[in-house]
Amino acid sequence: MAARDVDFGRLITAMVTPFDKSGEVDYAQAARLARALLDNGTDSIVVSGTTGESPTLTTEEKLRLFRTVKEAIGGRGKVIGGTCNYSTRESIELTHEAGDSIDGVLAVVPYYNNPPQEGLYRHFRAIAEHTDLPCIVYNVPSRTVRNMEAATTIRLATDVPNVVGIKEAVDNLDQVAEIVAGVPADFRIWSGNDNDTFLKMCLGACGVVSVASHVVGRQIKRMVERTAEGKLKEAAQMHLHLLPIAKALFPPISPVASPSAIKSALNLLGFDVGGLRLPLIELPEAAQTKLKDVLSTYETDNLPVAAHV
Repeated sequence: MAARDVDFGRLITAMVTPFDKSGEVDYAQAARLARALLDNGTDSIVVSGTTGESPTLTTEEKLRLFRTVKEAIGGRGKVIGGTCNYSTRESIELTHEAGDSIDGVLAVVPYYNNPPQEGLYRHFRAIAEHTDLPCIVYNVPSRTVRNMEAATTIRLATDVPNVVGIKEAVDNLDQVAEIVAGVPADFRIWSGNDNDTFLKMCLGACGVVSVASHVVGRQIKRMVERTAEGKLKEAAQMHLHLLPIAKALFPPISPVASPSAIKSALNLLGFDVGGLRLPLIELPEAAQTKLKDVLSTYETDNLPVAAHV
């Protein structure tokens, strides 16, 4: 089967990593959360992505998380491993070590060392050429500083068969349109931001790698399905309805970064995912109160409330 024949679905959730009270990874809770996400509309799960606090996880923790989630969901969904960072060699090694525990790779634009476009191309090509797994590249300039330009994405999509898609978190819709126009028909584009999924799908994206789907996954799934079906008026109304929760989870003016808000949301709804590892910190009390008010206006997903049993 060709790499681009792999179907990761329209709704991919970038899953948080639950921690226990001592700050250690809670693998049992991770398994419960993964199953709950699939129950509420998620098609595939990103494990150890940015939302999963990957920079603070050890290699051993990442590998065990991949195995745990893979075993927990069985054949119900696919596991996409966040195996890549700013080091091409380390990215290749962790991808190899993950082996059969993952069904695909999420490869983020290298952060901190800020390579040029040619460096990005060679980085992603090298990772893809060292694995048979399908690879999704991830452009998130708000986190990495460097924007991967449309021409680089198109070049990867054209030259490297197992680079199957992109999680595009750029807020420039012209860039998204340029990618849609230039990539092969079987190359997939997922929105990397919950607040612009509808707009990017109208341009040709297939869905979203979502954070809000931890709590309103069923509603997001309906919205992306209606958009894909061409029922744009109905989908637009759903998009407008979902905007407040998307903005509440990524407040434009906030002293903390994601996943602080989504972890707070899950804890407020009774599903204990614990705190965050430094240097990330918890959502301030005032912001938690505001988030609780926003959550109260939504029909949130069914989440198991038994925690740490």
